[in-house]
Amino acid sequence: MVLPAPDLDDRTFQQLVDDAKRMVQQRCPTWTDHNVSDPGVTLIEAFAQMVDQLIYRLNRVPERHYVKFLDLIGVELRPPAAARGRVTFWLSAPQPQPVLVRAETEVATPRTDVADPVVFATNADLTIVPCSFSRAAAVPAGGEAVDHTVALRSGQPFDCFQRAPQAGDALLVGLSAAVPSCAVVVRMDCRVRGVGVRPDWPPLVWEAWTGASWTACELDRDETGGLNRAGDVVLHVPETHVASIVARQRAGWLRCRLLPPEEGQPTYRESPQVLSLSAFTIGGTARTIHAQVVRREDVGLSDGTPAQRFSLQRRPVVPWEEPSVLEVHDGTDTQEWTAVEHFADSGPGHRHFHLDAAAGEVQFGPAVRESDGTLRHYGAVPPKGASLRIRAYRTGGGVSGNVGTGQIRVLKTSVPYVARVENRSPAIGGARGEDIEDAKQRGPLVLRSRGRAVTAEDFEELTRQVAPEIARVQCAPDAGGVRVLVVPWVEGDDIGRIRREHLDPLPESLARVTAHLDERRLIGTRLVVEPPAYRWLTAVVSVRARPRFQAEDVRTQVLRAVYRLFDPLHGGPEGTGWPLGRAVQPHEVNAILARIPGVDMSEEIMVQLFPADPDTGRRGAAVPRLALAPGELVHSYEHQVQVRR
Repeated sequence: MVLPAPDLDDRTFQQLVDDAKRMVQQRCPTWTDHNVSDPGVTLIEAFAQMVDQLIYRLNRVPERHYVKFLDLIGVELRPPAAARGRVTFWLSAPQPQPVLVRAETEVATPRTDVADPVVFATNADLTIVPCSFSRAAAVPAGGEAVDHTVALRSGQPFDCFQRAPQAGDALLVGLSAAVPSCAVVVRMDCRVRGVGVRPDWPPLVWEAWTGASWTACELDRDETGGLNRAGDVVLHVPETHVASIVARQRAGWLRCRLLPPEEGQPTYRESPQVLSLSAFTIGGTARTIHAQVVRREDVGLSDGTPAQRFSLQRRPVVPWEEPSVLEVHDGTDTQEWTAVEHFADSGPGHRHFHLDAAAGEVQFGPAVRESDGTLRHYGAVPPKGASLRIRAYRTGGGVSGNVGTGQIRVLKTSVPYVARVENRSPAIGGARGEDIEDAKQRGPLVLRSRGRAVTAEDFEELTRQVAPEIARVQCAPDAGGVRVLVVPWVEGDDIGRIRREHLDPLPESLARVTAHLDERRLIGTRLVVEPPAYRWLTAVVSVRARPRFQAEDVRTQVLRAVYRLFDPLHGGPEGTGWPLGRAVQPHEVNAILARIPGVDMSEEIMVQLFPADPDTGRRGAAVPRLALAPGELVHSYEHQVQVRR
């Protein structure tokens, strides 16, 4: 916390008026009318107001000196973080040739009467690869694959699993090519023989071969009712899918594997039977970021002096993986200058520049006069008259990019054969930029750590520095090392529900934080960067609504309050997120219910806490208190509210 700066003059407006009146009594004792209606008092108040403004400006001098000191030690405002997500591009019809969705293709949310569209851009090229059915085989659990391709093409059906199906039995479907990041339709004609299974809850999982292991595909929809009728199975294939040799045949392999049934889940007593198979590609999924790329922007002309600054046309600048490059053209030759974090290690011959992301400025190294009168240049100076052009940068970011599932529906860049777009998961990681008050509090930490990770606060501050998309950081001691627990910026739905998988930071964020801290930790310190462990919790609440309040409105308010209480970013007693390791007790739920106008607190209120199983989603027995381990965080799972009349 920053030490409070003392006021150089702490007199208020009224004190100035009183002092002036006392001086008038000493200098002019004949003036006795000191009422506010007297013209002399009016003049005194006018001068007091002017002096009060001068004192206010004078008292800001220490604050200005403090900010300038932060500037001297290299503290800059952090830019906003850009939300990242995935968007699926759906084709109007299967195409015989590959469809290319180029990098920087823009998609957006719809424009409304009160909000502008939120624009996203793809990170890399996406190739939607066409495919067709190639091979089919059945693999019994622990056995060898049996090829049924020839029989299937001749019109003979085959059993997917063994006569008495067992967990581990699988149906193999070979595609003509690997389809990484693509949406594939497997069209099947199945005979109704999968006796015993629930069509809406079959114990099946679709997987793709990635060269080293089988990776689960995301199931978009299954019209076959668990391989029991004719229909389409739409799968989103992972980006690591490759063509390989499986069952002595080369293809882009998918498989449908029989799982052990969950508690209460019926399974197959007889094997489903496949009459025909076909496959085709209908779309693809690309990674997106809430930022736009600006390429080859002219920055200005150099005047040949050190410490020049040039403003970019768009700001703030969002950090990205591509290094920033400045092209300096002196009329005969074009040179590439490299971006650096600071000029401390730059010499007179180093073509270095610094990019202030928050301010959107290109800065060149200064020249410092030494004690002997010579000038020391920290970095080279572009020659006079040279034109400066930045090759590329990203601009955008902010919390507005944390949009929910299904919100991105507009294709801003025309792509042939693409009919529509959608995001099947929310975009996460968008965060606001740092303001001056945040920087003033961060200054002492920067001065103390100087880029080294020694204490827990050092690890947390360095994590926030390199990954602004991380909302919460807590460094927890571990056996022989350090655990850095991180939670990304994420927004819930209109009630406040957040899906568990959306709380996992992006892999690139974890990798970037790990690499940054690994360079700055003490030798021998074992480092682990990961999300906290989550304890699933279901709260069952029963309240009575007050007269003239609608029961459904009260139920919605209670649900929002409960989800808000356990929110990992905005919940807890201080509104900064539920504390890690803090136990959950029913009386804390009662406290938030008392602040809801429609809840009748004079009637009996029932609050029960049930731990939930993260694998099955089933809740256990009610507990009077849900204890959390030091590295655990509570996760809201399907709270239930009953409102009595």
